[in-house]
Formats: sequence, structure tokens, C-alpha cells
Amino acid sequence: MLRLSQVQSEEIIAHCQAAYPKEACGLLAGVADQPEAVVQVYAMTNVEDSPIGYAMDPKEQLLVEKQMRTRGQRLIGIYHSHTASAAYPSSVDVRLAISADTSYVLVSLKDRQRPELKSYRIQGTTIISEEVQVETAAGGRRIASP
Repeated sequence: MLRLSQVQSEEIIAHCQAAYPKEACGLLAGVADQPEAVVQVYAMTNVEDSPIGYAMDPKEQLLVEKQMRTRGQRLIGIYHSHTASAAYPSSVDVRLAISADTSYVLVSLKDRQRPELKSYRIQGTTIISEEVQVETAAGGRRIASP
């Protein structure tokens, strides 16, 4: 399971919407004692500048990784958008997956008025849906269906 605040969920979707028609990407940080909870969203630059792929700026990525270490954070997820397809990992996403312990969050902008955010774990070539719990400002919870 992955836990996001409503603000973080909106931040991810807004970043993806702003980058449209290109793909957006970013990193999700957590802390050791709450391995499922996102504590910070890091919007990254897609240097591929493409509607069908993404690559993070290596210098920006190194800077963010240093910031995470300084803040006692660790990488728990990677997000990116699919501008014209479902929120489901592509064969390229599967091939590039770095760890089965990482959440892969996808935002589909196929219907821009109703963006869809889903998360997966990828183990080799196996894709596993992951529950996303979005905590609202009022303390309620909204579960994104896997």
C-alpha cells in the first residue's frame, strides 16, 4: 500500500497536467519508520521532453537524492504520466523498473478532465497492483482502486 495526502495527490496530478502533452516524472520520498507514507513529492524535469517517454535529469536527480539523505528520507516511489494511455505500466516501464520495493505511480491523462492515479510494484516482469490510500484534509481516507 502507498499512502499520500490529498495535497500530494493533487501536486502529482497538477505536475502531470502542466507537462501535458509531454510526460511528467518525479520521485516520492518516505522515511524509514513509515515505509508506506509519502512525506515529500519531488517533481523532476523530463529531459526526454516527449509525449511517450521520460528520463530524469541526472544532475537534478543527484541533487534530490542528496536532499533526501540530508532530510532523513529515502526513495519509496517514482511517478510519471501516460498522456494517451491507461495508468498501467508499459513494457518500457517494466524493463526500466529498478526495485520490487519501489512504488511505480502512474497518472493517466487519457481523459484530462478525470486523471487516474494508480500504483504498482514491479518484480521482474510481474506487475502487481498496489492500493493507494489518499488521506483528505479532514482526516478521511479515499482508496484508489487497484
